[in-house]
Amino acid sequence: MMTVEEARARLLALAAPLPTETIPLRHAAGRYMASPAHALRDQPPFPASAMDGYAVQGDPVPGDTFRVIGEAGAGHSFAGAVVAGQALRIFTGAPVPAGATRVIIQEDVDRSGDRITIRPNADTGSNIRPAGQDFRAGDALSPRRLHPHDLALLAAMNVPQITVTRRPIVAIIPTGDELVMPGEVPGPDQIIASNSFAIAALAENAGAEVRMLPIARDTLPGLRMLLELATGADVIVTIGGASVGDHDLVARVAGEMGFAPSFWKIAMRPGKPLMAGRFGDGLMLGLPGNPVSAIVCAHLFLLPLLRALQGGGAVPPVAQSGRLGVAVDANGPRAHYMRARLSDADVPVITPFERQDSSLLSILTEADALLIRPIGDAPRAMGDIVEYLPLRP
Repeated sequence: MMTVEEARARLLALAAPLPTETIPLRHAAGRYMASPAHALRDQPPFPASAMDGYAVQGDPVPGDTFRVIGEAGAGHSFAGAVVAGQALRIFTGAPVPAGATRVIIQEDVDRSGDRITIRPNADTGSNIRPAGQDFRAGDALSPRRLHPHDLALLAAMNVPQITVTRRPIVAIIPTGDELVMPGEVPGPDQIIASNSFAIAALAENAGAEVRMLPIARDTLPGLRMLLELATGADVIVTIGGASVGDHDLVARVAGEMGFAPSFWKIAMRPGKPLMAGRFGDGLMLGLPGNPVSAIVCAHLFLLPLLRALQGGGAVPPVAQSGRLGVAVDANGPRAHYMRARLSDADVPVITPFERQDSSLLSILTEADALLIRPIGDAPRAMGDIVEYLPLRP
């Protein structure tokens, strides 16, 4: 069986970035920039007051007095200049007038009519933001997945549109005669289809557009029809049917339709029956049917794949380090991704749940992380440094 690392590398090697599109800045959150964006102006575009106060010339000291000659506010500049002995009432964000070298904050002056006097112990800072202090025209924001904070910067740069990689289209096909959708009345030998809802949400959070298709029944014509419906998706995700039982038909039907597998069966738990490869013009990822297996594999394989398709690079999930909260036995011939809790500390403490059955969604929903037990890992004592993958932001 192939290791997780080798299988993921093979999968990501198939993932070329999708074409680009230009969209309004308002809709760019979470999208991957395809090229740098350049500022069209300086920020601030003029020397601006950092405080409410009085703009003066020179380096006044306590006791000095000035005559107030006017006022400037944000969006309302003063047309004249300030000379020695004069002061301009000014508000935060307003352009600093010609001749002014300092803004004295309003709490540091006494005012009587049109005269101000500097108080003792007045702040000595200039309280002026220089033009271009934040960025200059031509400065670039490098490609990245756009965070809400980035949108504020791009707007300040006067960039109204942004070129991004197209969202990948993901078609999700749950398979199995045993499944019914939530809200339906299951038969005595049926269960509720649950995996596809988590996987769809994970894919959407990663930037994809998701098409949730009907359940494919365990018949060759039924599965073929659903795979045909998924044609045109960048990634087809099947859930279940990828093992070796008589009713596990995904590989057989997909193969008849041109599926070119890259790997099948991974040395990991949960999630051994995992397959992936090319399918038409897109990719196909066959996830296991057990709920936890499917969702863990989505974290390890689907999310890095979606990042790569959007131009974010062939980057595996980044493991973090913590201290083991309990002793654990030696691991066997498959890497084990154990559901675990994290507790706050200078070095996080990670404690795996006692029950690790791959059908237990109630344990997964309480988990903060996956404790990584490498193949053949020796017994570990409480307090040992181990690696884990966070499951929550």
